[in-house]
Amino acid sequence: MIPCVHEDEDHRGRMRYTLTETEHGHAWGVCAEAEGLFGEPRRGTYELVGWVPQAEVGGWVGNRLWLVPDDETLDPWLLRDAESPGPPLGADSLVLTGLDDYEGPPEGHRGRVRVHDGHQWLGSCREFARVLSRKQPAPPLVLRGLAQGDQLRAALTKGTRQALDLEQAALEIRDDQGELLTERLLWARVNAWRPSSYGTDLIDLELDGGLFTPVPEHVRPIWERWHVGPPDTAAAWAGLDTRRRWAWHDLVRERTACRVLLDRPAGHAYELDGRHVTDEPGLYLALGEAVNGPGGYFGGCFAALDDCLGGTFGYTAPATLLWRDAATAREHLSQALSPDGQPYDLFGVVLDLLAEGGMHVTLA
Repeated sequence: MIPCVHEDEDHRGRMRYTLTETEHGHAWGVCAEAEGLFGEPRRGTYELVGWVPQAEVGGWVGNRLWLVPDDETLDPWLLRDAESPGPPLGADSLVLTGLDDYEGPPEGHRGRVRVHDGHQWLGSCREFARVLSRKQPAPPLVLRGLAQGDQLRAALTKGTRQALDLEQAALEIRDDQGELLTERLLWARVNAWRPSSYGTDLIDLELDGGLFTPVPEHVRPIWERWHVGPPDTAAAWAGLDTRRRWAWHDLVRERTACRVLLDRPAGHAYELDGRHVTDEPGLYLALGEAVNGPGGYFGGCFAALDDCLGGTFGYTAPATLLWRDAATAREHLSQALSPDGQPYDLFGVVLDLLAEGGMHVTLA
């Protein structure tokens, strides 16, 4: 007989994954393994024809890549987590892939486009077009060794197409102490289920992978590090490259969203270790740990930093911040580019925001 997961049962700390119905909050089930959680998300592919480089582009290109049209009536296009996957389609072309929310440039656009990564211009092209590739079938998301909740058991017993469409759900991921680490939203549609090798009372539940965005493979080691619990020392992220620092920061931010932070009283003295602030994620990771300790969060962009300075994120104005080794951040972050390519001082803007939020900063 398959065990049920009841709402009042303290199962959350015993298994890593909980599939939760988002509207009413009941648990469809809990399990220890989620096969297909990590993979390669579907990426948009672009060809930049007539590419004229200003910097070397290869491999991972940047967390945010801005494509700025010469036509000033058009806004820049954002390509996230951009890569250059290999040889170009043509002798004078550059191919980029990335995660985007767009369908490329306006239909028929043929004007020149300049490209930057937020810090330097990478080059320009005379045409910019989306390449439509064949859709590959997505592997399923399989929850192995799943202990069913009452509602899931009833849906599987009924077995109709409508009953097996569980609609919007959240896959909650917990650390080894049972604390919520993060979650991934998905549209949960059951493809199949079968008895599990994990135990006679458990099942393997297969969900339609086309309705789920996998977590990128480069993030897996970071999640595995956090599975044992949050870091107990600061700057555990220091040895990561920029791409993986952003992934670490994403997990810090998502974990913080699940918690209520107690604000320290006004007048508190903070100290920031600036030795590793060599890029933008390093800036926000160091600032988060200065305010909220190892693994702490305190913004990830100007708007989020401003929000944190307003309270409920561990801070109450006024306060002081001793920024040690500030010269490192000044060296690496003073020259930045806005989305439309205008130069600005990222380090200086952050200092101004901190001052406006009541944080008196001393640079050392």
